[in-house]
Amino acid sequence: MALPFLLAVTWREALRGYVAHKMGDWSVQQGGRLSANPLNHADPIWTGVVPVVAFVVLNLPILLGQAKPIDIRVTNFKDIRKGLLYLALAGPGALFLMAILWAYILRFGIDFGLNQQDWVYQMAIAGIQLSCIFLVIGLLPVPGLDGGKILEHFLPYEAAQTFRSVEPYGFFIVIGIFIFAQPIIVVPATLIINLVAAMVGV
Repeated sequence: MALPFLLAVTWREALRGYVAHKMGDWSVQQGGRLSANPLNHADPIWTGVVPVVAFVVLNLPILLGQAKPIDIRVTNFKDIRKGLLYLALAGPGALFLMAILWAYILRFGIDFGLNQQDWVYQMAIAGIQLSCIFLVIGLLPVPGLDGGKILEHFLPYEAAQTFRSVEPYGFFIVIGIFIFAQPIIVVPATLIINLVAAMVGV
């Protein structure tokens, strides 16, 4: 799961940076974050330590963490309201495309004779699963996540401010869902996995 996890969290952030750049935030490029290189987006704690703790100590079924957040200056956006919505959609979009990429790797691997014991086969399966699970997590209506930001976009100003105040606890809410209510994530993720498999033909 290590490589699929690294690419999922870092390329998601890279696409957010690209969207911010296209919306007018020149600071992303100046900060060296307008890059697809995973190492430019990896964080020692959130991309390194937290996933290991989540997997080994908390016994979660997947690696769970995030990339180093890009410092996006929304005041540079040509259209702030629209830019924030596009940013929120960029993360799920990146993960869906990544799931399709891993599915094609799996399909071509099978065509070339890979079986379930091969490392590339198992990595592609993990890539599809992680991308779809992270996509669902990202769309949860939790402050700080893409789903929360999409919801916030449609809330009245005062309600949005109250909703945003819960953001520091967003990661712990996700952990709680993983421990006590996994079907909230697993069921829709399975549906998306099946959709990707049908689209690619694996």
